[in-house]
Amino acid sequence: MKRFLKSRREMGFTLIEIMIVILIIGILLVIAVPNFILSRDKSQNNACQDNLWKIEGAKEQWALENNKGNGDTPLLATLTALYLKKSATCPAGGTYSPGAVGSFSTCSKGGTHVIP
Repeated sequence: MKRFLKSRREMGFTLIEIMIVILIIGILLVIAVPNFILSRDKSQNNACQDNLWKIEGAKEQWALENNKGNGDTPLLATLTALYLKKSATCPAGGTYSPGAVGSFSTCSKGGTHVIP
């Protein structure tokens, strides 16, 4: 009967063991969190670039269909209603500006623009 009972020493973890586990978790967090933030920023930038390319294509199509030249500026609402399936929203919370025909579209977050 006594062999099934555990002694008081075997019932829990020591303070040193708990501190080592907390230290390991802290080290993993220090390594992982900056990488997660960097990955999020890169994916937001890529999504923003993709949206800007779509706006550029819609702007060029608008210019061709309406006989517009360099310097004419379409409204983003017009491009969205006629040429885009849905409204382009910046994943970082910025706003898009299509700009004039012949210039690049921009985003208010970080001045992102379409890379030719």
